[in-house]
Amino acid sequence: MSSASHQTGARQNILFLMTDQQRIDTLGCYGNTAGHTPHLDALAARGTTFDRAYTPTAICTPARASLLTGLQPFEHGLLANYEWNSGHREELPDGVPTFSGALAGQGYRLGHVGKWHVGRHRGPDFYGFEGEHLAGALNVFDHPDYTAWLAENGFPEFSISEPIYTTRGDGSQGHLIAGVTDQPTEASFEAYLADSTIAKLREFAADGGGTADGQPFFLSCHIFGPHLPYLIPRKWYDLVDPAVVELPGSFAETFNGKPLVQQTYADYWSTDCFSTEEWKKLTAVYWGYVSMIDFQIGRILAVLQELGLTDSTAVMFTADHGEFTGAHRLNDKGPAMYEDIYRIPAILAVPGATGRHDDHFVSLLDFTATFCEIAGADASGIRGRSLLPLAAGEAVEDWREDILCEFHGHHFPYAQRMLRNKSVKYIANPEGIDEFYDLLADPHELNNVVDVPAYRNHVATMRRTMYRQLVARGDKFAQWLAFAGDIPEAERVRPVTAVERFIS
Repeated sequence: MSSASHQTGARQNILFLMTDQQRIDTLGCYGNTAGHTPHLDALAARGTTFDRAYTPTAICTPARASLLTGLQPFEHGLLANYEWNSGHREELPDGVPTFSGALAGQGYRLGHVGKWHVGRHRGPDFYGFEGEHLAGALNVFDHPDYTAWLAENGFPEFSISEPIYTTRGDGSQGHLIAGVTDQPTEASFEAYLADSTIAKLREFAADGGGTADGQPFFLSCHIFGPHLPYLIPRKWYDLVDPAVVELPGSFAETFNGKPLVQQTYADYWSTDCFSTEEWKKLTAVYWGYVSMIDFQIGRILAVLQELGLTDSTAVMFTADHGEFTGAHRLNDKGPAMYEDIYRIPAILAVPGATGRHDDHFVSLLDFTATFCEIAGADASGIRGRSLLPLAAGEAVEDWREDILCEFHGHHFPYAQRMLRNKSVKYIANPEGIDEFYDLLADPHELNNVVDVPAYRNHVATMRRTMYRQLVARGDKFAQWLAFAGDIPEAERVRPVTAVERFIS
């Protein structure tokens, strides 16, 4: 996978920035006009913004394990967040190759700051990174390092005022969605992560990182936000005027003709307890959270420039998945394969590049392959492809024309597969009706036309394309698709069981 045409002298450092649960419509480079993400927009202006980037699955642990291993979730087997584990494994299998191992083999020094959430007990140090294991899905406000950092800097302890909860159908208190933290920005958990990243950058630079004779580095900063609940200082809580927020068209969701689980999930999150104006405020708070993260990323990038590392460091930004934030009358993420949670922001800025947008379908796994190409490491086992040729504006042969994603459950087991091209999307739901969306006529995915006669041939084509890709991957979900769908007998691949081998 390594290509000398994409290398510039000494191997580049890699600074990888990742958020959790971030919608693409929060960023100016993806069309947000509120102007609250200047630093990420500036990064996009000197790099490539991928307009069709997708996560392999919209759940934290499986997506992050795919980034680490370069494998699809069904392959590495980490299929659920351990907080809501429903019988799935809690750690990667022993011996699974990782990009960290590949980069270490090329002499890279590895650092990790922030959210890990790949396994329950094995942290970044297990995989060769210098860094603390911050376990779990949310900011660890009681972590001893954070509380010590607060004390050392004379900052107030973490506390929440004005909490906003959902209201369940029976009138009882539901989920915490947002609140104001009684701390200045400088005391936020995000500032703590930025400080930790900056300290590691300075340490790496002092040891010669990025110089012709020094050791190249890979440093990641994984920020827990803007994952709900949105707990941020007043400055950011009220930063965005709700009047500028346009709610997505999918707020008109009725769930008519949709799998029943979607309405049940909406009831679980009590999404309808908020009025339209309240949802505008919550969305504004979500954008404010993104802006606070953007501010901290700006601090990190400023130090990169101060240390003279900008011209020797590839900077990447993405998220593990998106968030509903009320879209489709849903919240968080879950058993609904809409664009809101599967499409992710993706920016790649390599030294010497100029700003551009790219509309190829790319995956989170393509970042894994990109790490390896920059480092000159073997990427033959990675299911993604390097993004460097696309970032260079090169014509790339045989690039994927669609994207296949998977889901295995959150809170409860629930299998789904999704295939999306530039005009339509097909979703296979063994535990409910299938879905088919004409994304040109219905960009908000409100109308499931899977049973509309005019779309019959389109549905059949997408289902067969999905089947062939599942078989090629070795994903046994293909067996269900063959049984429940209209896959021609001549195209079916029937597995032979161990017992059948003894039948003459």
